[in-house]
Amino acid sequence: MAVALLSAGAMTISAAEKAADQKSEVKEHLQNHFKMYGFIRNYFAFDSRESVSGTGDLFYYLPKDVKMSEGVDLNATPSFRFLALTSRVGVDVSGYYIGNLHFGAKVEGDFYAGLSAASGSSASSYFPSNSKIGGTAQARLRQAYATLTWKDLPMGVNGKASVGLKIGQAWHPMAADHPHLFSLEVGAPFGPFSRTPLVQMDANLGDHWVVSGAAIWQMQYQSAGPAGASPIYMKYGMTPEMYAAVAYKSNGFLLRGGVDVVSIKPRVLGEKDGNTVKVSDRKTSVLGYVYTQYSYKKFAVKAKTTFGEGGEHMNLMSGYAKVGADNADGSWNYASLRNSSSWLSMSYGKKWQGVLFLGYVKNLGLAEGASDSPISKDQVYFCGNGFPNINQMYRINPQIIYNIGKLNVGLEYQWTSVQYGEYDNNMLNKYALADKNLHWVGNHRVNMMVKFNF
Repeated sequence: MAVALLSAGAMTISAAEKAADQKSEVKEHLQNHFKMYGFIRNYFAFDSRESVSGTGDLFYYLPKDVKMSEGVDLNATPSFRFLALTSRVGVDVSGYYIGNLHFGAKVEGDFYAGLSAASGSSASSYFPSNSKIGGTAQARLRQAYATLTWKDLPMGVNGKASVGLKIGQAWHPMAADHPHLFSLEVGAPFGPFSRTPLVQMDANLGDHWVVSGAAIWQMQYQSAGPAGASPIYMKYGMTPEMYAAVAYKSNGFLLRGGVDVVSIKPRVLGEKDGNTVKVSDRKTSVLGYVYTQYSYKKFAVKAKTTFGEGGEHMNLMSGYAKVGADNADGSWNYASLRNSSSWLSMSYGKKWQGVLFLGYVKNLGLAEGASDSPISKDQVYFCGNGFPNINQMYRINPQIIYNIGKLNVGLEYQWTSVQYGEYDNNMLNKYALADKNLHWVGNHRVNMMVKFNF
């Protein structure tokens, strides 16, 4: 009997030790390969003027034009809000490999989706805006991608190279470089902003050079067109957005230049002699950029400039226009608007951090006049967060941030000013620009952030 009890006790102890070992192995595996991160973030924002903004009015674009009624500007109306819906959670996966092939992944989400506008016709009668600021926020996908990286590849006599492949939804490579801002729009619309499905390759050639290329699709951030903003133009165009870039890095300095090409079909069906017909519409645009950054001790500076055609699918203040008369087969001709967008960001400090952001946008219109006749504003497919009568705009944005452990507290003042032109009987000039009665409209935004990281 005693022997049986001792045997049973030994087996119980052995099972407990085995279970403990397995639990320890699982814990060690999770610690070695999975890293959870995120934050709880609250914004408190005041605007002196009615503006274009999203995500509960926290993602700021620009102030709206003057809207006069009986000598009063209806858009000169202040507002205030605070929300925590931009809180975020994510998981990074790393540490898996076969030989020199390493595997990784990222899944990241927040709680933006689900907001709704005030219902009924009374909202627009009693308030100058009907923004989506109410409701219960729902989870949405921000990023979800897998990575494959071939490390320690031979290059030359003593050099080493690595090639990484990213597949899934991630930051658009033209939008991945952010200024030192804590505000939600991180510099948009003065620089590209988009997360999107892609297949991206980055080749590190030695210690200094990086060559990148990507094929990109559209999801949340979309091209404009006759049917409104939609990824349907790329779907039927059957041509991914193509991106290529080269970068040089050395001792805290980085310089990168790249080009992005988008080719879409604004229409598949058209009209000819009163009948519905298939048409051969297509619009192709080319956008280039240069980005640089430098850091030394507590000081850091970043700058980016983009120049070229279109870019409305990345929240740039641009787009394209239908030009000329319909073709004999029912198809339309298009021309891209040209845009120049630039920003400069400087930061100093660690515990107390001071930031200054400067941004400038210029709408350059069509490269060549479409015709001797003006263009209807309805024939201009512009970024949905802007207006075709924008001529230029700038932003001055100082911030101060206090970092204590996992807590960040920030305060910013943001002045955004837009030069609008008046439509001439709903028409723009032959370059698709509003050039009459140019006038400036500005907004004062005061924004505070309280953020706890984990």
